[in-house]
Amino acid sequence: MATVFRCDLIVRNALIFDGTGAARRTGDVGVTGDRIIAVGELGATSADVEIDAAGRAIAPGFIDAHTHDDRAVLCGPECLHCKLSQGVTTVVAGNCGVSLSPLTRERRPPPPLDLLGDESWWRYDSFAAYAEDFDRQGSAVNAIAFVGHTTLRTREMGDGELGRAATDAEAARMKDRLKEALAQGAWGLSTGLWYPPAINATTEEVIAVAEALTEAGGMYVTHMRDEADGILDSIEETLRIGRAANVPVVMSHYKCTMPQNWGRSVETLRKLDEAAARQRVWVDVYPYHASSTVLMPERLRDEVRVIVTWSVPHPEMQGKDLADVAAEWGCTRKEAAEKLLPAGAIYYQMNEEDVRRIIAHPRAMIGSDGLPHDSFPHPRLWGTFPRVLGHYARELGLISMEEAVRKMTGLTAQVFGLKDRGVIRPGAHADLVLFDPAVVIDAASFEDPMRPSPGIEQVWVNGETVYRWGEGVTGARPGVLLKNPRASA
Repeated sequence: MATVFRCDLIVRNALIFDGTGAARRTGDVGVTGDRIIAVGELGATSADVEIDAAGRAIAPGFIDAHTHDDRAVLCGPECLHCKLSQGVTTVVAGNCGVSLSPLTRERRPPPPLDLLGDESWWRYDSFAAYAEDFDRQGSAVNAIAFVGHTTLRTREMGDGELGRAATDAEAARMKDRLKEALAQGAWGLSTGLWYPPAINATTEEVIAVAEALTEAGGMYVTHMRDEADGILDSIEETLRIGRAANVPVVMSHYKCTMPQNWGRSVETLRKLDEAAARQRVWVDVYPYHASSTVLMPERLRDEVRVIVTWSVPHPEMQGKDLADVAAEWGCTRKEAAEKLLPAGAIYYQMNEEDVRRIIAHPRAMIGSDGLPHDSFPHPRLWGTFPRVLGHYARELGLISMEEAVRKMTGLTAQVFGLKDRGVIRPGAHADLVLFDPAVVIDAASFEDPMRPSPGIEQVWVNGETVYRWGEGVTGARPGVLLKNPRASA
């Protein structure tokens, strides 16, 4: 006999993708408060709100494994429209060595720190201050936050000294600052060793800072030193740092850049498999063959097309091809790029076959790497998760829909140690997305990058509705900043 009880919400007759990779099944999902309390046949159960899914899908809310949402989670639900409209309910912030804390600024920070904003946003002297602001304001999504190595470097060394390796004393201060942040709830350490402010950091410097992870608990995530010709050496460096700190490792936005390296994902994924037999290592990936970051004139390549995503002195150039800007100004692309600074860009530097191969790998999670403050962003900011579901799973059959959901939910929760999230089962948090598997697709494009995705119909965070298709964000702020489980504060 069916158990009779009452829920706050029941979604009935849904295709349940539970986040584990198990085959979809038809059933009901009951929610009370911020938790799922029942899954299955709930015909005898009533609820305050009942939704007939009529064969549409319900899945755990998607977990964005790689974001730069440190600021976006603080500036209101509308700032997160780009995430909620994809079904994202939890974000991993503080990546690529860039985090809003612990650092205060009186002038604009050096790139890539300025991806998060000018000096007015750099006001958190500690991770605790950042966490307090999050908790006070509330957010439409859940978040975990890493502390950036470049942020620590800039604080302890100063802008003028970033072009060298840190001294032992400086590395020790960075380690102490990281240890403090971990105790206050930070999830781990991120590095951006490819960027100028950190490129002169030695492996030994990073290991010295990462010792705090061993002592206080945490993870190591990295934008590696080289994703082009030296990628195998960079992977080995990353693995060495993880072994030295004895912590899990995530290699960010895993790819092979520049035409001479297209196809090398065969060997880089083989190296990943070999390493996974010895240590805890995963990767995240976004489903596009172009990347995006700050505009760096010194790293332009003739064979790589570049689109301007923002420019402080010349905002009228956003969305334009750098070659067209140069032609309009009667100068070289490098000269045009220098004139545009500070600025951001999209770089067409990857190969689609590599992207597909990495997405399909069982140790690959989905992360958007979206830049929410770009005025003409890469479409990954709005389209990543529906693109995986609609294009790579449904249209191409590269992976099953079940596996696509797992890469966005259960796998990510497992890798980052998110308890009771990323799965549909009784007792799990009610982070949920209702979507139509026959319709869902990315609408955002490189030409029109800020469009919500059809097929994502309703999204709940901790049991509260935060988004509805056709209506947009609801204004609710039920999200929480999830703290490092070993935090002492």
